[in-house]
Amino acid sequence: MKKRFVVLIAVLIVFILAAVAFATISEKEQSALVYLTDFGVKDGAVSSMKGVAFGVDPEIKIYDLTHEIPNFNIWEGAYRLMQTAPYWPGGTVFVCVVDPGVGTERKSIVLKTKTNHYFVSPDNGLLTLVAEQMGIEEVREIDEDVNRLPGSEESYTFHGRDVYSYTGARLASGNISFEKVGPPLKQKIVMIDYQRPEIRGDAILGGIPILDIQYGNVWTNIDKKTFERLGVKIGDELMVEIFENDELVYENKIPYVNTFGDVEEGKPLVYLNELLNVSFALNWDNFSETYNVYSGPEWSVRIKKA
Repeated sequence: MKKRFVVLIAVLIVFILAAVAFATISEKEQSALVYLTDFGVKDGAVSSMKGVAFGVDPEIKIYDLTHEIPNFNIWEGAYRLMQTAPYWPGGTVFVCVVDPGVGTERKSIVLKTKTNHYFVSPDNGLLTLVAEQMGIEEVREIDEDVNRLPGSEESYTFHGRDVYSYTGARLASGNISFEKVGPPLKQKIVMIDYQRPEIRGDAILGGIPILDIQYGNVWTNIDKKTFERLGVKIGDELMVEIFENDELVYENKIPYVNTFGDVEEGKPLVYLNELLNVSFALNWDNFSETYNVYSGPEWSVRIKKA
């Protein structure tokens, strides 16, 4: 009887230890690892980054945000992060690599937002918009003596694989805590300057952060609430001026309508896009290509009633 009791206790202990181990594994699996790069998928760069992550933890959950950011376009990478990250749950780790300064003195960081999202990135402005949108809880500089793929010390041109993917995977899998990434960053992160929406006199100013690439529609960062402070209503004619580095590129009177078919084919329109931001389009045509209007922090717009 005593022997059976001892066996029962032993089985119970094993069961408890297994339950604890399972709970630990499950906890590690909770954080997704999401990649954004300008690498494209024509070669093995993205695959090698994912291979590093699976080497850290074979159970890690990996997803792609995009790998089609135009080469070296830090601003567009920043916008795609801002556009996408809020829809991922807290705890998600983003590995963000648009890094024309790879191997130079620019710092490698992990930013934790007030929404409990993590961004592993070069400190080159790529995190400008998520920092503004989601708030900065803390930033740590990656300690490459600890958080670098073993054996990669002589590689200077692929930190996306050797530092960012490795660190991101360790963080997402629970192999390290945020505090183990490295020391707190002593200075502010690099931020890209751009035109924010503002009312100035009888006009509203804003930036052009991105294009609706497939159709060439021009999206501003002027939100509906700010736009309505002009007292505009559907059917009003607006004077639209678009600038590149403060040089006037486009000027025209355009009607404010609900949708593309509210004007004749080939005619311009002002509308609110699916983000409820002010946008410009040509019905059945490409506004961007027709008028050589593009996007980025150097582009701005001024709108007022005609």
